[in-house]
Amino acid sequence: MLRQTFIALSALSGLTRAQQALNLSVASSGGNATSPLQYGLMFEDYKGSFYVHGTYNGTITASLVSDLANTTFGSVNVPVSSTKDGWTQYNYTLTPSTAAPNSNNSFILTFDAASATDGSLDFNLISLFPPTYKNRENGNRADLMEALAGLNPSFLRLPGGNNLEGNDPPYLWYWNETIGPLKDRPGRPGTWGYENTDGLGLIEYLYWCQDLGIEPILAVWSGLYLDGTIIPNNTIDTYVQYALDELEFLMGDASTTYGAQRIALGYPDPFQINYVEVGNEDNLNNGLESYQDYRLPAFYDAITSAYPNITIIASTIALDPFPGNSSGDYHQYTRPDFFVSQFNFFDNYTSEHPILIGEYATLQPNAPGNPGANFSAPRPPFPFWIGSVAECVFLIGAERNADKIIGASYVRCPLEFLTFRGPVTNLSFQAPTFQNLNSYQWVPDMISYTADPSEDVMSTSWHTVSFLSSTRMTSTLPITNNATAAVGPVYYVAGQNSNTGSSIFKAAVYNSTGDVPISIAFDGVAAGTKANLTVLTSDDPSAYNQPGSDNVVNTQSTSVTADGNGAFSFSLPDLSVAILETEGSASSGAGEQGKIPWGTEGWKMWKNGEGLRLGEKKYGDGCDAAMVGQGCAKGGWSPSGHHRQSGPGDHRGSHW
Repeated sequence: MLRQTFIALSALSGLTRAQQALNLSVASSGGNATSPLQYGLMFEDYKGSFYVHGTYNGTITASLVSDLANTTFGSVNVPVSSTKDGWTQYNYTLTPSTAAPNSNNSFILTFDAASATDGSLDFNLISLFPPTYKNRENGNRADLMEALAGLNPSFLRLPGGNNLEGNDPPYLWYWNETIGPLKDRPGRPGTWGYENTDGLGLIEYLYWCQDLGIEPILAVWSGLYLDGTIIPNNTIDTYVQYALDELEFLMGDASTTYGAQRIALGYPDPFQINYVEVGNEDNLNNGLESYQDYRLPAFYDAITSAYPNITIIASTIALDPFPGNSSGDYHQYTRPDFFVSQFNFFDNYTSEHPILIGEYATLQPNAPGNPGANFSAPRPPFPFWIGSVAECVFLIGAERNADKIIGASYVRCPLEFLTFRGPVTNLSFQAPTFQNLNSYQWVPDMISYTADPSEDVMSTSWHTVSFLSSTRMTSTLPITNNATAAVGPVYYVAGQNSNTGSSIFKAAVYNSTGDVPISIAFDGVAAGTKANLTVLTSDDPSAYNQPGSDNVVNTQSTSVTADGNGAFSFSLPDLSVAILETEGSASSGAGEQGKIPWGTEGWKMWKNGEGLRLGEKKYGDGCDAAMVGQGCAKGGWSPSGHHRQSGPGDHRGSHW
């Protein structure tokens, strides 16, 4: 999805047992192989390669041409001397002499019939790459990676959820079949209706993490396929060892079997793994009983014995008990109202087994009498504003319980991101993360794209996640509330950033009858202190970003000055997301929120007290932050959920 690599297929044996090749018979005028470049491509400087099988001595021309006009944008002649005894790879660089006006273009290989003495040629692994992000070989599209970087992410959950599991035997994600040269990767049937080449393999995922400066959360197969097939207890150890072999491959030195294999493949430096998730959604497909009984314990015991500093994450929180000090993964797809009702979901959760919010997203608008998502019903094509605000309410509820949260990632797919890592909280991501507008299986998605980078679409949820994630707290603050209303329609968290010396207030307003007046004072912040207030809004609760349209998310920043009592006063409109951050001076303390240096050990580091723990300041007595305004209850947060207003501000009936 991220890479523009194109393989033409026909029924012929290929480079490996699972690959196929394009066979071209020779006509007197020669032959050519044409690829529509995965729905077209805007031309830049490209590197490419192809494999040839068959006797040929001559030149093969690689060309980029328009599908709409008789125009060739660029071509290069590749000298070829191949034989029928094996496959030969040829590399080339193609620099177009002129830019294409649109993405309706094709890539063509042309050869001379007289030079093909066997009557036909076989082609395989026909590849064309634009410049990649940070010039990473076999890397990712620069514009899409820049969109990810704009989220200020903290982790990547790899290789995703369903992608790991596989639909049915034997098509799980075999890590050892995704490493090494592309020609040696057999590929497999994917879980979303198309073939996976596994050109995006284990090493590419780890380099992806390095290029974005984020933490890998490695998922290992747990013995459950999507069709419900479960590995029995008497053979589960085979798959436990398979996971241990993967960890040794990534972290082992030259004295280990798999560490030596990694080094032999050209990767001398080990990759640090601090988090391992066992499986994906093992509470589904009748998998929970075996997962609780023997599958999870087997993985937990073996991995913690070999790597005691790795944090093990169970693929569900529906466990009783959790093994050891493992964490759990919580997934939630729902409607806006239900997300808001989960604002205090984590308030009474234990910090002994922290939660990774591995997947979350608003799938559908509110529907009277139907608080949850209906996976069989139509869904909007893109994330929409009221849903994005509701997600913010949910995330702010998680951030105020940061000592219980590892991170949050927006929705599912082979690409899942996180935020929130210790020692602080940042925010999330979406699922699937990417949507190729010419071919997709799931909506809504966080980032949509075509072959033309100018048509990339950042969704409303991209804007809210980027907003929340870009302002980090190193600790949360206890709050004294002086208002009389139950929690809602304002949902908020307060904290500090010890690096900048700033005090921070994050809030989302959901379903108010009008603008909400707010006055907030931070302990130690003097009268006359200035703060920056940034507010995101949209003109329509159902508005969404789509190709060719203007951004529906409005951003307004103003300066607010603390009054004689040190309070900042302002108002927020309905369906808004806001951050107030005071001007301050840096002080000593924990590192930047969410940015644990590469190689830091996992959650146990924070639980053992080596550094500031997530959300070290808990809610309770004290007056580090005081708030006065509609929707806040004195002394803390109402355990009864959000308070719904009635009247003109009620969005219960928002629909498509």
